[in-house]
Amino acid sequence: MLSEQSAATVRATLPAVGGALGEITERFYAGMFEARPELLRDLFNRGNQAAGTQREALAGSVAAFATHLLAHPDTRPDAMLGRIAHKHASLGIAPEQYAIVHEHLFAAIAEVLGEAVTPEVAAAWEEVYWLMANALIAIEKRLHEEQGGPGRRKWEVVGRVAETADVVSLRLRPADGGPVRGFRPGQYVSVRVTLGDGARQIRQYSLSGAPGPGERQFSVKRVHDDGTPEGEVSGHLHARVRVGDVLELSEAYGDLVLEAEPAAPLLASAGIGVTPMTAMLAHLADHGYDAPVTVVHGDRSPADHALRADHETHAAKLPDAAVHLWYEQDAPAGASTGYVDLTGVPVAAGTRAYLCGPLPFMRTVREQLIGKGVAPADIHYEVFGPDLWLAKQD
Repeated sequence: MLSEQSAATVRATLPAVGGALGEITERFYAGMFEARPELLRDLFNRGNQAAGTQREALAGSVAAFATHLLAHPDTRPDAMLGRIAHKHASLGIAPEQYAIVHEHLFAAIAEVLGEAVTPEVAAAWEEVYWLMANALIAIEKRLHEEQGGPGRRKWEVVGRVAETADVVSLRLRPADGGPVRGFRPGQYVSVRVTLGDGARQIRQYSLSGAPGPGERQFSVKRVHDDGTPEGEVSGHLHARVRVGDVLELSEAYGDLVLEAEPAAPLLASAGIGVTPMTAMLAHLADHGYDAPVTVVHGDRSPADHALRADHETHAAKLPDAAVHLWYEQDAPAGASTGYVDLTGVPVAAGTRAYLCGPLPFMRTVREQLIGKGVAPADIHYEVFGPDLWLAKQD
């Protein structure tokens, strides 16, 4: 994929570029938003920008892509690209926006690395960039074609349920009364709202169930100010959105989905990561799945366990489901106190695992599953927000 000359240059310069990616991405976003403030106002997550997590995710993905090209020149990291492409497709990223990113990213590279960016170095890293960008553009085009286009649609809120003190579920129908496309359990939608300052911010929320024909349901956890920026959109949805209001939703996207005929699925979640798992359990229960299913969940307390009744009810409908719950406090009979620990949990041969929750939780569960013989390729995950898994590799 990468030309021989460029591969040699990238290999020689990867340590320097990789070491400077944090500063490069910081200057990249600053320069791009100064030139194109509408991108920060109406596309990029302002909370993630303030926290710096989007910069970490971008740096991690570029470094991982370049490293893969060098280590496996005849392949590309499709799992990583697919995850990014699903996010981009749900946000409505357009092909021409990759040229904007290129302009400001390479200006930042030249600014940070100075004279080290010779014409040869610039050409090699441009080849890396466009290999990654064109792969994403192609995948996103296919995803949009499958979903009937990249546009958003207006949906009316027809139901609102407070699941916990900090989680609310919203049920919606198309405002135009038209048909609703199906979705695969585990997928999410992008939701766009207009905030008080006029910004049109977008966030992604997992579909937490199929409440009825022609409807969608997603659940939102309010993000409090706990050392990171308070959630603008989650706060808006909690405080202002009521039955009768209209929101803009994308079609469903996301690659953390059950196989058509899942083999020994293990559904592991923590906190609000329960939302895609609840949809998966509902799907298995509704389709009469009768093979073994392992359900794992961890939370602060039963009162904080969003969708707890649905989670447990769907699992109870499965004839061969094993449910393992952990709570940090107030654990009831049958549940464990503390954090999720798979040491004593039986894991069947051929298990395919689906993980969703905070990154430390997923890393721990993944390591334990691999220790129990689950193949890394059979462990799938979803990150809410920027994907820092690659950025935080040891």
